[in-house]
Amino acid sequence: MESGGDEEEAGAEEAMLWSIQEALERQTLQIGASACGATAVVDVLKALGVDVAPEEADRCVQTRLRRNESPLPDYLLSRSEAGATHLQLIAGAEEASKGKVIGRFFHFHPHRRVKLVPWLARWIRKGSVPVATMNMQLVVPEGEEVPDAWHHQLIFGVAPTAVFMTNPLDLVNEREVHQRLCSESVLLIRREDVLQRLTPDCCLSSLSESQPDPRWRALDVEGQVRQMVLEEEQEQVKLTHVIIPAAYSSGITLFARRHSELGQELLNAPELPVL
Repeated sequence: MESGGDEEEAGAEEAMLWSIQEALERQTLQIGASACGATAVVDVLKALGVDVAPEEADRCVQTRLRRNESPLPDYLLSRSEAGATHLQLIAGAEEASKGKVIGRFFHFHPHRRVKLVPWLARWIRKGSVPVATMNMQLVVPEGEEVPDAWHHQLIFGVAPTAVFMTNPLDLVNEREVHQRLCSESVLLIRREDVLQRLTPDCCLSSLSESQPDPRWRALDVEGQVRQMVLEEEQEQVKLTHVIIPAAYSSGITLFARRHSELGQELLNAPELPVL
């Protein structure tokens, strides 16, 4: 009897929208710069039976680009919102599908009382399509460079302790995914990306004074940049990154057909309880 119970428990942690072979054939590769969100929306709609051209999905999601040629303050502002938020994914999927598809976001920060794989398996078996919004700058393998962005990825299946994702096609440990899903809304900007945009006439005070978002001042972005400059002058490099506010929230968006029991269940589902 015990082994039967174990099998049943393992079954509760397994669900697939696509097989790995199907994912290989169906997944959409990144459709443009900063467009991982729009790329995920293309595959969400595909999984729900709505075919939309990648260009149309990108237009509907309204992907924001980095302003690489801008002075430092505007460049940092563009970095804080480049790509898309979960709200843009939900609005984009709804517009691109002409109202047929809805999305519901579940916050995973601060820590929630949830077992990730069984929770995902339950919703996938019902027919919903999950997209993870993750801070990829967390849980970086030793020896690897810190990534320079957050990432949206469609989840096409789960198995005990593992999550299957597209763009890129990957099988990731549940703990890693969970940690990246539970992040403050911040972004690390590499030292060289900051220093190469510093000009003699750069107004650093605008990093604190001209931003409507109080987090720029709370994180003292201006002070961090000034510290980097001082380190350069003294040839004592310590700060490898500047921390700035990010527009994104970490968590999972579940998508479904609007006119379905599942769609209504999603919209009425409570938030995950905070630990």
